[in-house]
Amino acid sequence: MMSSMQTQLPGSLHDYQIDPYRLLDDDLKDVYEDIREVLVRNTTQKELQTIATYYFDGKGKALRPMVAILMARAINYHKERNGLLASQRQVAMISEMIHNASLIHDDVIDQPDFRRGKPSINVVWSQKKVTMAGDYILAVASIMIAQLRNDNVTLTLSQVVTDLVQGEFMQLGSKETENERFAHYLTKTYRKTASLVANSLKAVTMLADADEQLAELAFQYGRNIGLAFQLVDDLLDFVSTLSTMGKPTAADLKLGLATAPVLFACERYPELNAMIMRRFQEPGDVEKAFELVHKSQGLDQTKFLARKHCIEAMKLAQSLAESPYQKGLQVVCDLVLNRMK
Repeated sequence: MMSSMQTQLPGSLHDYQIDPYRLLDDDLKDVYEDIREVLVRNTTQKELQTIATYYFDGKGKALRPMVAILMARAINYHKERNGLLASQRQVAMISEMIHNASLIHDDVIDQPDFRRGKPSINVVWSQKKVTMAGDYILAVASIMIAQLRNDNVTLTLSQVVTDLVQGEFMQLGSKETENERFAHYLTKTYRKTASLVANSLKAVTMLADADEQLAELAFQYGRNIGLAFQLVDDLLDFVSTLSTMGKPTAADLKLGLATAPVLFACERYPELNAMIMRRFQEPGDVEKAFELVHKSQGLDQTKFLARKHCIEAMKLAQSLAESPYQKGLQVVCDLVLNRMK
């Protein structure tokens, strides 16, 4: 099992020589600028404009808009249509706005010092102003959803916000029994991370007048990519550095959160269960848990599970008509699994 993890995904980046970001250069190049413009346009409050646009500085990976546009173009090609619909690009913008609003609200709750290599938003402005700026971004995103004038797409994208709040609530209280813990973690991860990707991809597919089967394919591809992305993120919290992540490592343990590497490590080191229950609050808990995760198979098992989700996503992408965009969807699986930030 472990040796198979070291091998590359079938149809990986090196087979295709396709860079999804380069492929979509024209579609993506003004995404952050367009988001900033719509956020500035909808208020005359100068400070609100500044706070709301703080994380839209063009330095993010734009993973969500990239995958949404890639799926939109792959589906359009599959249905023998050329080009990208304006409404599909709007969904890509909305997905990044909802994501950033959730980051802002996370920063209010978790109070980090850094995000994306610069002082986090909660360090620069007051908690009240930052919270309202997050709400404002969601409000503008809601206006943009309404402008799509498609009831099914509205329902699909509205579900994302519902899931985000529920996921955050689940994260705030996780003192369930040991055998419920992993299911709780996966449900929370779906709601906090994967739902946004899954439902955005479903929305762009619906806008192409695709049937339910294609919409479900796009949804499941997004769900698997989203889960894999978060699993890798949780892994990187144990192995990366401040310079590569743009934020401190072991951050989740310090917040009292037990992610996949810790939950897997529990199988070998049951003493972690008591630390999870007290949310790593006692002196030395964070350091001890960090050490036990590294001594266990927790990191390998987390990567293996992420790889499983990527292979599932790749299989789904392969059932679409062959095109550079369809190949790009397969390369995304490789990028998610092998990213270092």
